[in-house]
Amino acid sequence: MSSRFAVYRRLLGYLRPYWPFVVMAYFAMAAATLINLFIPQIIKTAIDRGLEQGQAGALYVAGALILVIAVLRGVVSFSQRYYGEWLTHRVAYDLRNHFYLSLQHLPFAFHDRAQTGDLMSRATSDVTETERFAGIGLLDLVATIILLVGVCVAMLLENALLAGLVMIPLAALVATAIHFGNTIRPLFKSIQEQMGVLSSVMQESMTGIGVVKAFAKEAHELEKFDVENNEWFARRYKSIRLWGNYWPLFTLILSSAVVMLLWVGGPQAIAGEMTVGSIFAMISYVLMLNAPVSRLGFLVNMAATASASATRVFEIIDTPSEVVEAPDAKTLDHVMGGVRFEHVSFAYQSGRSALIDIDFEAAPGQVIALIGPTGSGKSTITNLIPRFYDPTAGRVLIDGIDVRDVTLKSLRSHIATVLQTPFLFNDTIADNIAYGRPDASMDEIKAAAKTAAAHEFIESFPKGYETMVGERGVTLSGGQKQRIAIARAVICDPRILILDDSTSSVDTETEHEIQQALANLMVGRTTFIIAQRLLTLKSADQILVLDEGRIVERGVHDELVAADGLYRRIYDLQLRDQEEFSAAQKQTAPVAGARPS
Repeated sequence: MSSRFAVYRRLLGYLRPYWPFVVMAYFAMAAATLINLFIPQIIKTAIDRGLEQGQAGALYVAGALILVIAVLRGVVSFSQRYYGEWLTHRVAYDLRNHFYLSLQHLPFAFHDRAQTGDLMSRATSDVTETERFAGIGLLDLVATIILLVGVCVAMLLENALLAGLVMIPLAALVATAIHFGNTIRPLFKSIQEQMGVLSSVMQESMTGIGVVKAFAKEAHELEKFDVENNEWFARRYKSIRLWGNYWPLFTLILSSAVVMLLWVGGPQAIAGEMTVGSIFAMISYVLMLNAPVSRLGFLVNMAATASASATRVFEIIDTPSEVVEAPDAKTLDHVMGGVRFEHVSFAYQSGRSALIDIDFEAAPGQVIALIGPTGSGKSTITNLIPRFYDPTAGRVLIDGIDVRDVTLKSLRSHIATVLQTPFLFNDTIADNIAYGRPDASMDEIKAAAKTAAAHEFIESFPKGYETMVGERGVTLSGGQKQRIAIARAVICDPRILILDDSTSSVDTETEHEIQQALANLMVGRTTFIIAQRLLTLKSADQILVLDEGRIVERGVHDELVAADGLYRRIYDLQLRDQEEFSAAQKQTAPVAGARPS
């Protein structure tokens, strides 16, 4: 119970910056609610004086007062609705911003575990359910409570005995509403969780639509979606059935209060112990609760849904980041590019060790090549340099400074990364290249594209650099996307460059062009290259051979070929035949100018 109220308190905290609007909304709501309480008294006077005593003037006065009340209530009701709706959407705006900001600052480790569809569901469906309650929903709920209390006080002032009898069904009404909220809240939480699962299935299917169609698995994907959609409907139907059972119960309890008034108050009115107008006023007060009480189930339902949805949103906002800046973190201004790993080990949350006692140093301007079988830890090493993860043991240093002692923004401003799987935004080619430097000029964008051997194919498009690439760059080939991603890294002019298997999606000729273009870029910059092709690594200043998270060999190409280890075995598979063939061709080639015998 206390945790639920904590969620409500936190949610309502989003209203605090807008307290003037809150005051206006709740003042208008209270005025509109309390004005209504005068109407039964006006009708009572009209009946007792105008009808029973034959005073026609009392009827005219009563009609005029009701008309004035209607006008006043229209004005304050407009203010209530206007400010309530404003607060509703402002809370949604702030909550969605807070959620998205938190999501952006969560580290790679979180996104390794999270499902995109579920996150989208929280950002859309859950925030929507939350906003409805925080603004207009809570306003209506408070209005119902004020009206309920006001009606009870008015009836006590009118006739304490009858009011005491009516309090019994009204108390039962409140208890039933609270029980309904306690029952339906966990059910709504499960509905929202299932919506997250459903969104994940849909997102995965849409993302992999090419694979689905290639294997003609549309029916299989539809079946998967149907299973989760049916589960969502089953949970939703359970809530509808629960709501359907309680809704008539609310009306029945309210009707029993009217029955008590007629059975007990009716004989009193006949006996002259109370006026007809008084009994009519008492019934009017109870009937006045009919519409609000009819909404009470809906409002309690809304409150329960908002609590469940807000809990899911706050779960993401409250997720601790494994990568946290130190309170006294300094700005990393000038970087030479020296990188040092001091006995670094790293394990993912699953407990699997990805790196074990990694120790090496890269001098500024050196090219460091990483090679090894899949899962050997190559990408993990490069992910530790910009602090996508923190090592579980040891230190990563740049120019002798622990990366954990500097701000993330300043650290990453000196590092450019081309990830193994290139990702482009649904924007123009120019904007994708300039993503890391939005202020870059078109000349700088084109220069970066030329360095990445992308300028020629970009210019071949009708719109050139203004060509829209589509979602995830769907309109481009794998090699084209890769070269634009490289250009995006080039334009940042980094001191440390990380190429994570960045030529894996291009053909040999394009790879050669990129390597030639990158040769000038690498001068004076520390470059880490992950590649499966030895041809890419032959000219590296230092080659680190990894296996099962350890550095098993290190050196330059010729040394490692002579060492007869893992590198030599990879060399024998990839390059030996090619190099021996090239050498044989050179030996048999005729000497320039010699005559054939």
